[in-house]
Amino acid sequence: MNLTIRARLTALYFLVLAVSFTAFFWICDFGFRRSIETAVNDASRRNLDIVQRVLNGSVARGVPKVQKELDELAELWANGAIFEVAGPDGQWIYRSPRFLLVQTPFQPLRNEGTTFLTTNLEALQYRIARQRVWVDGRMFQIDAAVPTEPFDQALDNFRLIEKRFLPLLVIVASLLGYWLSGRALAPVNRIIESTERVGVRNLSGRLEVPRAKDELRRLTEQVNAMLDRIETSVKRITQFTADASHDLRTPLALIRTNAEIALRRSRTESQYRETLHRILATSEETSELIEHLLTLARADANVVQLKLEPANLYGVLQRAGQKANLLALGKGLTFSESVVPYSHTLLADEAALERLFMTVLENAVKYTPSGGHIALGMHLEDGQAIIEVSDTGIGIAEKDLPHVFERFYRADQVRSRETRGSGLGLSIAKWIAERHNGAIEIESRAEKGTKVTIRLPLANNMHLNDREVDQLKERPTSLA
Repeated sequence: MNLTIRARLTALYFLVLAVSFTAFFWICDFGFRRSIETAVNDASRRNLDIVQRVLNGSVARGVPKVQKELDELAELWANGAIFEVAGPDGQWIYRSPRFLLVQTPFQPLRNEGTTFLTTNLEALQYRIARQRVWVDGRMFQIDAAVPTEPFDQALDNFRLIEKRFLPLLVIVASLLGYWLSGRALAPVNRIIESTERVGVRNLSGRLEVPRAKDELRRLTEQVNAMLDRIETSVKRITQFTADASHDLRTPLALIRTNAEIALRRSRTESQYRETLHRILATSEETSELIEHLLTLARADANVVQLKLEPANLYGVLQRAGQKANLLALGKGLTFSESVVPYSHTLLADEAALERLFMTVLENAVKYTPSGGHIALGMHLEDGQAIIEVSDTGIGIAEKDLPHVFERFYRADQVRSRETRGSGLGLSIAKWIAERHNGAIEIESRAEKGTKVTIRLPLANNMHLNDREVDQLKERPTSLA
């Protein structure tokens, strides 16, 4: 059933209250009946004791005297109590008129204790206490009866009250629960109304946080925190789309312009080749940008699943160093490395790890002027492999350092004017490092060079002693 929370709570209140009130009245009814039974038994037992005292004082003077004393006692009882007494021979010595009307036969008792029973004498119900007593060496049997009608009427009145007021109490309490649940859910309704006003074009709105430090306050704070994350994500998506559109529009415009200019008039073969080279170079840059965009999009959607397997870190770093050395030689840079070929392994996706290293090394080559130097190093520290790439390039301004891992971010200074790039390489590098449970850090000063540090956890905790390290350092370990 599609019931509201308020309706479900009210139904639950009704059920719980109905069961609770029913159980309460049943317990009261049971207690009332037990109390009545105890009171009637005590009254009949007291009457039995009074009759026994009369017998004790009159038996010695003969049966007529006993009958006279008992008759006087019956006249004194105006509460409806009656009694009968049987002698040792089983014959009735005295019987109250109501016993005489019924003419019940004598039933001798088999035990010495008091026996209680309930019976009807004509139209009235009585509680009878029976007991055998010894008076002056002779045994008598006494039946002392008390009418239960007043008590039965009180019990009936109580049950009538139960029948009348139990449904009323349950209904009134349920209506009160309905009202209370409405008051309790009022903040939830305000949260619903506030969230309905939040949309893609109005993500800055926030819910009013209640003063009470309860679950609703926590819910409101969590909703506000969720809206903060959504707003940040939407801004990133918007900025990502705008930057991607801008970065794609420029190379496409260049390709189109070069093609249009080449087709306006006939040109020599060398001129066509030059135009085609420009178009090819721009196409390659565009393909790289699109590949980066797809990588980040898959990463955001958790589609890209790196296959982490035991890998030789030195082998991956060696391949990346060889490629970087060729790039450095082509630009007139010197390249050095100080990497000990440790046998340690780590859980890694080798292709992704090589891409991480190449991104950092290519940036070092790209932003280092001719005649500069690039250094690659690696050492172990606290169960981690520390890979360092430093250069003597143009560096990064202090104000730009906090943003270098942001997508499409490129400094507006010399780095942006003299080199081309998508601004996505370091974002991808950071994502790869984090997927390997590692980290990447950058230290740089403008015109002083840059140092990139990559920390990757090893798959084992083996450590080489100093002698083993010295032996390894003596081996040829050039990455060129």
